[in-house]
Amino acid sequence: MTRVWLMVLVVFCHEIFSNGVITNSSTRPSVVKVGVILAYKTAIGKVAKVAIEAAIEDVNSDPTVLAGTTIQITMHDSHNNGFLGIVETLQFMEKEKETVAIIGPLNSVIAHEISQISNELQVPLLSYAATDPTLSSLQFPFFVRTSQNDLFQMAAVAEIVDYYGWKEVIALYVDDDYGRNGIVALGDKLAGKRCKISYKAPMPPEATWDDITDVLIKVSLKESRIIIVHTYNDSLGLMVLNLANNLGMMESEFVWIATNWLSTKLDTDSPLPSDVMNDFQGVITLRMYVPDSKLKRKFVSKWNNLTKGKSANASFRLNTYGLYAYDTVWLLAHAIDAFFNQGGVISFSNDSKLTELHGGSLTLDALNIFNGGNLLLKSILQVNMSGVTGPIKFTPDKDLINPAFEVINVIGTGFRRVGYWTNYSGLSVLTPEVLYTKPPNCSSANQRLYDVIWPGQTTKLPRGWTFPKNGTQLRIGVPIRVSYREFVSQVEGTDMFNGYCIDVFTTALNLLPYAVPYILVPFGDGRNNPSSTELVRSITTGVFDAAIGDIAITTNRTRMVDFTQPYIGSGLVVVASVNELNSNAWAFLRPFTPMMWLVTSIFFLIVGVVVWILERRENDDFCGSPKKQFGTILWFSFSTLFSAQKEKTVSNLSRLVLIIWLFVVLILNSSYIASLTSILTVEQLSSPIKGIETLINSKDPIGYQQGSYARSYLVEELHIQESRLFPLNSPEDYEKALKDGAQRGGVAAVVDDRAYVELFLSTRCEFSIVGQEFTKAGWGFAFPRDSPLAIDMSSAILKLSENGELQRIHDKWLMRSACTAQGTRIEVDRLQLKSFWGLFGLCGVACFLALFVYFIILFRKFNKHFESSGRSSRIGRFQNFFMFLGEKEETVRNRFKRRQMERVSIKGVDEDESTHLCVRNREKWGSEIGEEKRRWLEYTNF
Repeated sequence: MTRVWLMVLVVFCHEIFSNGVITNSSTRPSVVKVGVILAYKTAIGKVAKVAIEAAIEDVNSDPTVLAGTTIQITMHDSHNNGFLGIVETLQFMEKEKETVAIIGPLNSVIAHEISQISNELQVPLLSYAATDPTLSSLQFPFFVRTSQNDLFQMAAVAEIVDYYGWKEVIALYVDDDYGRNGIVALGDKLAGKRCKISYKAPMPPEATWDDITDVLIKVSLKESRIIIVHTYNDSLGLMVLNLANNLGMMESEFVWIATNWLSTKLDTDSPLPSDVMNDFQGVITLRMYVPDSKLKRKFVSKWNNLTKGKSANASFRLNTYGLYAYDTVWLLAHAIDAFFNQGGVISFSNDSKLTELHGGSLTLDALNIFNGGNLLLKSILQVNMSGVTGPIKFTPDKDLINPAFEVINVIGTGFRRVGYWTNYSGLSVLTPEVLYTKPPNCSSANQRLYDVIWPGQTTKLPRGWTFPKNGTQLRIGVPIRVSYREFVSQVEGTDMFNGYCIDVFTTALNLLPYAVPYILVPFGDGRNNPSSTELVRSITTGVFDAAIGDIAITTNRTRMVDFTQPYIGSGLVVVASVNELNSNAWAFLRPFTPMMWLVTSIFFLIVGVVVWILERRENDDFCGSPKKQFGTILWFSFSTLFSAQKEKTVSNLSRLVLIIWLFVVLILNSSYIASLTSILTVEQLSSPIKGIETLINSKDPIGYQQGSYARSYLVEELHIQESRLFPLNSPEDYEKALKDGAQRGGVAAVVDDRAYVELFLSTRCEFSIVGQEFTKAGWGFAFPRDSPLAIDMSSAILKLSENGELQRIHDKWLMRSACTAQGTRIEVDRLQLKSFWGLFGLCGVACFLALFVYFIILFRKFNKHFESSGRSSRIGRFQNFFMFLGEKEETVRNRFKRRQMERVSIKGVDEDESTHLCVRNREKWGSEIGEEKRRWLEYTNF
């Protein structure tokens, strides 16, 4: 039975091994094969070759890494050619059938092709130099980038552009997958900063001097002066900068930003000849940031020994790609160790797709699938180690953690670092290690770089754009106005224009530090005022390059174009006919509205009644006949207006009420006097139209200027029926329509921009602005979206405002006459109840509280006074209380004392006498009750 089980076990193991699957985790091969694809003659390739060989030696000499297993590499030269790279890969995958991973290639274009092979054969492809962002997509699951993604480099470039306030850039790039995908990423990052690529200038991968010259000439004719150079070929990049220098494109107005190809060239072949360095003075470039560490210093210190004898020209230095190449080998070694620890076995199986392609000279069916590829890929992505480049760990997106770049300024015979960029906190002069100890802060206020020396040896920040030097002129649209020609008008018989708007434009243009060739093109038929909205829309269709004139800045127009800073403030107002309001015998009633007079009179009476109630029981001044008491109430209340009351107050409650009321009277009196003074000393105008609210609530016709935005605002925003709106062309039309009025075929009012209205009213005193300005707007010059000229013109307009030139131009064309300067105004607003309801409310509350407290005190006295009078009906008690109210306080006190004395004397007699006395007292009390009833009748008759 034992023999049978032993034979079964042998057969089972034989079947497993014959199928290329090993499950024994303790079995490790002595050698693991890894392929390396390089381009020996490139700056990256020659450095990476030495770094990888050094890493292999260090890994194999360290028994703690792979527990005795060594890594055997096979290097192949792709000659930086996509086709040759594919062929080389297929050849060594065919010959080296047990290759478990591939390191390389350097070129992103080749990486795209080799990734297809890597995916098919399930062999991880680790590249320290293929930085194309699209290689991280789901299309290439077996591609692992062991350096920084270009997505972060483009984010750093976009941060720099935004930091210096530039809005448009030109992208100069190699026209292949690497260049195109990098520029797409740059465009996305710039869009997030509200910037954009205004012009893309692709170059052939094998561009000649003539090709580059043609591209640069086209670039020089564009407005933007911010040029981004993105290529992996340092030779091509140096050709671009050399030709740019020869073409005069390294002057002070240009900005050149090179991706990390330039820093790699400077690191590898430094020092470069002075004539070469002269080609890129002032250029900004990026370099992948590698933190300082003991491991890095150790590797750098032995670099010279490593390069000896490695090349005929052994002067090349270490660059960042060499550091990442060194770490890539260590990363792979740790991943292979984890692969074996998890039971991974190096075994291969045939690809069913390739076996169908047998025959011919290509033996593709010899290529095998790595069965442990998925496990090894997982192990690679789970590595967490420290290398010469710092912490090595992958994010869920398969990118290295803590992406960071140095911002370098090329100057003199070398370069200097002006700051850092991190995905954590953006631009900073602090090292990333310091930033990681602080909370992330990417706010614009936190961004900082040291001063840069720009092309042309200047520290002044370049504007970033200039007017193109292609000989063309700006076509600027100008409205042909038929009215209010003080703002803009065409000179008869010429193509020239003048007016307030034209003077502002030309004066601002003269402040620009560069020349702007332009031609003014009339817009409109000359019979009606043209629509400013249509003029603005002509910019979007390419008819005009800009538009100047009396163009109001509205929401709809800002969606089409960019406007400059407003050079005149304005807004919609209502103009109506007004009549002079002369003083008359009843002018003293004008300060208060009728409701205000009514409420004030009522409160005079209320206060008088309240004080009378509080005082009449104790104060003889408030007693007497009913007619006298009524007169006292009227006299006392209204005499408080002049503080002339002769009656003294003895109650503290009445004094409290009177103090508050005198304060109210003081405020009312002061307000009345101020308003009456204004009415009698300032000429007043009256109009049935009080403002835009009056027009909205009425059905009267409304006039507006032909071509103005007032029509659309009245219809769309205020929902006024279009049938009520009448277009008017000239000031004369305004005058006639307003004089005719709504009853005679005219209009009740005109709604127009304040700038026009002030000019209209300067010679027409019978009209005036009524109500408040109900929109806030301004006039500006219109330019295409994101036009840098709009920004520069805005700065120029602000300078004109600050130095007083803008006001001088205004006074020249729009000086008001005496009619609008005489101070005439619409009727002063009358004092209304809503302005004083707080005072009246305070007084009313005081009166209520005083009466409330007074009656509580009085009720307690009543209960105390009648507690011994026996029980009585509710009606009788009610009558007694009102009779109690009518009595003097002194009478009540005397009666109360007399009752107390009688009670004491009654207790001293015998029962008979007591009985007899009770009879007499009952008769006496009866007569007193009869007297009280008589008083009650007199009181109720009053």
